[in-house]
Amino acid sequence: MVGIENIPRDKPVLLLSNHQNALLDALLIATSIKGFAHYLTRASVFKNSFVSMLLRRIQLIPVYRIRDGYGNLVNNNEIFKTAVDLLNERGRVTIFPEGSHNLVRRVRPLSKGFTRIVYNALDRNPESDLQLIPVGVNFNDAKECPDSAAIFFGNPITATKYKRDDRNEAVVELKNDIHEAISQLTTHISENGYEETVATLKSMNVNFLDPKAVNKCIANNFKSCESKSKSRTKWLRKALQFLLKLNQWLPYGIWKLVIQPKIQEVEFTSTFRFAIAITLVPLFLIIMAIILTITLSFDIALLYVISSLLLGLITIKV
Repeated sequence: MVGIENIPRDKPVLLLSNHQNALLDALLIATSIKGFAHYLTRASVFKNSFVSMLLRRIQLIPVYRIRDGYGNLVNNNEIFKTAVDLLNERGRVTIFPEGSHNLVRRVRPLSKGFTRIVYNALDRNPESDLQLIPVGVNFNDAKECPDSAAIFFGNPITATKYKRDDRNEAVVELKNDIHEAISQLTTHISENGYEETVATLKSMNVNFLDPKAVNKCIANNFKSCESKSKSRTKWLRKALQFLLKLNQWLPYGIWKLVIQPKIQEVEFTSTFRFAIAITLVPLFLIIMAIILTITLSFDIALLYVISSLLLGLITIKV
């Protein structure tokens, strides 16, 4: 986590982040910043009433897109009003202005939705000192488990900078500035030759958690690239992962055989895997502890639980 000090504590803040890894992006930002923030996320994940209740409890607010149906777009009026009210109360709101998630290592074109919130906030409170904070969420390999992530918070941009008579021109400049700012905080590979560039970077073993170095590497045509030191414990990591899967055979089996095959969007893989880790895994440990206590002893059950937790922690850290 870099640049957390760039988020002011006594001013309204609109955090604008790239969006690769579904709900994990919001969770990572939420656990990085101090204090509460609300998050605008796509409405389609709120379809299930139970899921909707949980998401709203962690400050997620549904926002509708054209693909959700034109009839639903009118609901955004109230949602944007809620966001503006929060900002006028010096609150924090996080938006993923790309409008959707995608695992590509690139900041995609930004939608106009966030600019609407910016200008609504300024129109309702011309004296607002609204601060726009670009955010770059970076993953080593979002499809792998375990994985590593790095979050970069950019320098604040004062929203009043974009108050002018020609609003259309100002909106274009605002979108371009935010796109450029986010692109500097995460690996940004152009669509042209994307697969070849990614393959070259991986072959050079670059550190995708250091987007500034990776972007410099690309800009210099791979002539000044920094490589990570190769791990000497790869065999140990694989052995520990095998033991962890063996130890958590039931949650792992449910994941591999029941849940993972039903995931339609690869971007949700990490989100559902995380959900399994914080629900089924603890439940499985509790059940196993009860069985061991009844059949053997409490001491053995306690030893099993502690050993399982240490195995998981060591596997992640190696």
